[in-house]
Amino acid sequence: MQRVISRSFRRSSGSELDWGIILILLCLMIIGLGSLYWAVAATGQGSPLRALVTQGLYWVVGITMIVFLMRFDASQLWRLAPVAYGLGIVLLIAILFLYNRQMAIDTGAKSWFVLGPISFQPSEVVKPAFILMLSKVVANHNRLYPVHTRESDWLLIRKMLECLLPVLLLLIPQNDLGTMLVFMAIFGGVLLVSGVTWQILGPIIAIGAAIGGTLIFLVTSSFGRGILSRLGFQAYQFSRVDSWLHPGQDTSNTGYQTYQNLKAIGSGQLFGSGWRNLRVFVPVRESDMIFSVIGEMFGFVGGTVLIGLYFALIYLMVRAAMRARNAFYAYIATGVVMMVLFHVFENIGMGIGLLPLTGIPLPFISQGGSSLLSNMIGVGLIMSIGYQQQSTTFNESTGFSM
Repeated sequence: MQRVISRSFRRSSGSELDWGIILILLCLMIIGLGSLYWAVAATGQGSPLRALVTQGLYWVVGITMIVFLMRFDASQLWRLAPVAYGLGIVLLIAILFLYNRQMAIDTGAKSWFVLGPISFQPSEVVKPAFILMLSKVVANHNRLYPVHTRESDWLLIRKMLECLLPVLLLLIPQNDLGTMLVFMAIFGGVLLVSGVTWQILGPIIAIGAAIGGTLIFLVTSSFGRGILSRLGFQAYQFSRVDSWLHPGQDTSNTGYQTYQNLKAIGSGQLFGSGWRNLRVFVPVRESDMIFSVIGEMFGFVGGTVLIGLYFALIYLMVRAAMRARNAFYAYIATGVVMMVLFHVFENIGMGIGLLPLTGIPLPFISQGGSSLLSNMIGVGLIMSIGYQQQSTTFNESTGFSM
């Protein structure tokens, strides 16, 4: 006989909302829409008002999705995880055949659907679906194996890899290294909090560091680049490394973009050149290089304030993970934190020349509906943790327990 499912709700109308996250999102929305408007206006290409309205509509859709996701409790997200992950895999397969050829020529990545004036990058919305599925895999495994042993930990890693590898294999033909790195960051974050012992994690981290060091050697040497070319690496990926190491000497478009981006941020100095005063031309600065707008108009102080907002947002997300009433929620929060944190670290890092260009947008600021909706879904999942104040016990057939 199955155990009876018992559920007691303790949810108030507004007290469970995380108003700190809401306030930070509003600040980021204002900064993002303002930066986008003046970035497009400065280039003289396209209508800044149209760009503002389009991005504003994506914000409306994103806010609607947050409100919608906040209604999902742990049991509903548990059932949704495999469905969302399966649909994500279908989208990643479809894009291999239906990608927009012109955008592939312009960006080097075969990762965009284009329907009239609307472009859509399916890998972005797969990120929260992957977080849900990975969290379910870890939570279910730890329910079945409450005592961690070497054998059970290796079994957990295998299950997690079975969730990650299909996504990576489908991203390889898209030539989108930046997105692959995001998925690997999410995987690494959830793995760290999964309970796997350090006797296993230690060697894995050491091997990862060795592989990373080897890749750096390969991409910075002519011998290594010959090997990587035979393995499928593209010329535009090497040009991004060259523009990172020698932006003033690289004559490619990527090198010019990096050099102009650094010049724009540097021209802002301490307090910036002032609102609307964008004097340095940066190609396509409204998307990946949007941080240069804040750096030029508001200088070091403005950039520091923006980074402070991100730190505050990540802190509130971590706090939500710590307050989670079950492991499933905690793993979801960890995945979302890693997704946002890696985006911020990589985008600002490449903006100030610390990291090579990878095409990763700045969360909630860069132009692009796919990225914004992905991050808003992540915020919705985080906010559902605080909103759904409940105590739930599932029977064994559900595969999940509190």
